[in-house]
Amino acid sequence: MRIDVFTLFPELFPPYLDASILGRARQAGLLEVKLHNIRDYATDKHQVTDDEPYGGGGGMVMKPEPIFAAVEGVLGAEPVIPIILLSPQGRIFNQQVAQELSAHEHFALICGRYEGVDERVREHLVSDEISVGDYVLTGGELPALLIIDSVARLLPGALGDPTGAITDSHASGLLEHPHYTRPPEFRGWAVPEVLKSGDHGRIVRWRRQQSLLRTAQRRPDLLEHAELSKKDKQLLEEAEERETE
Repeated sequence: MRIDVFTLFPELFPPYLDASILGRARQAGLLEVKLHNIRDYATDKHQVTDDEPYGGGGGMVMKPEPIFAAVEGVLGAEPVIPIILLSPQGRIFNQQVAQELSAHEHFALICGRYEGVDERVREHLVSDEISVGDYVLTGGELPALLIIDSVARLLPGALGDPTGAITDSHASGLLEHPHYTRPPEFRGWAVPEVLKSGDHGRIVRWRRQQSLLRTAQRRPDLLEHAELSKKDKQLLEEAEERETE
């Protein structure tokens, strides 16, 4: 997979891209991330990429010329891949969107800054807009890294555990079950006996039940859209009854 990132601050990306799962995925040739500095495509001697908004108001707006020149210079005059603007006005990013993007061999991300980008970028260059949540950030660089990380985890071979992406929270529509590791007891808090039993069937059942219970307690909105079997509903009822005892 190749991801082209258009940004005013490419230096923000390498420390994260070079580490851990993303670093290994890139070294293995599973993921290629190309960083492009929009400022390099400004034509004036000061490489200006923003200007005051028409109609007045505070803040600055990213100019269309450098953005168009950067994207078309890298991808061609009529790009055929998804070109995504990171914007608070876009559709909300979630696991379903990550899976959708992971099906593409190539897509591009444009990182907005300041008050945003000239509207003509939205109307005539990008094919999609994505927001990572209802809060304010300085720019689109962190959202871009978030998307790259989430999508890269879904690439075959990117994770050491081939089932890891499937069992992660939200991947199945539910929150993940609790995790424990050594020591078996810490400050008087013990690991649940079922996890030390060696009974794989009981462990699978416990984990599913805990996943259902945790989702019901912390994100009940997810259960409204989850496809629960009759057995799932029974497990959840049992767990909730024990919680009230």
